[in-house]
Amino acid sequence: MKKFLLTISREYGSGGRRIGKALADDLGIPFYDEEIRTLTAEKSGLSEDFIAKSAENLPNTFLHNLNYSAYSSYDSVSFYDIPVTDKLFLAQSEVIKELAARGSCVIVGRCADFVLRDEAGLVKIMVRGEKDDRVRYAVENHNLSQEKAAETLRKIDKSRTNYYKYYTNRQWDNLDNFDLVINSSFTGIDGAVAVIKAMMEHMKEA
Repeated sequence: MKKFLLTISREYGSGGRRIGKALADDLGIPFYDEEIRTLTAEKSGLSEDFIAKSAENLPNTFLHNLNYSAYSSYDSVSFYDIPVTDKLFLAQSEVIKELAARGSCVIVGRCADFVLRDEAGLVKIMVRGEKDDRVRYAVENHNLSQEKAAETLRKIDKSRTNYYKYYTNRQWDNLDNFDLVINSSFTGIDGAVAVIKAMMEHMKEA
């Protein structure tokens, strides 16, 4: 198999993480999610708890477009040059690029589709699901009421939208950003993996 870098963006409760993990296991390649947080904490010296909350605490800037290509590396930026959340994003981006340089892998979230946009073999996937199914997932797996689950869906999807917009100047839900959009309510986990693998087989032949 040639090198593939599969990035998974997902609506909350759609099963995107489970699909990514199942796909990586099926293909026998690394799966990166929480490991990125740990490695970013080591690189930046910031706590994993701060990193986990950073997407919820973006600076209140009306217009923002981090020109991180202007910096040669994460270490070239002083904490006094830019907000700490921006420096954190630079550290996280370097971690993602370092992991991708090792070979084929699956990476969940964290604007990886944007960070790796110039890399060969990039496959950008969006996983969505029907609202009722996503609410049901939140109720069953996080012990939430129907009302609280619906509010959690709205809040997390909004947070991901804002984070993506803030660091990429793109709309997170613009389907033109992706090579493949999967509705997990129709496919389930195994079906989604099969669809992605079929697409990759076609790409190998192209």
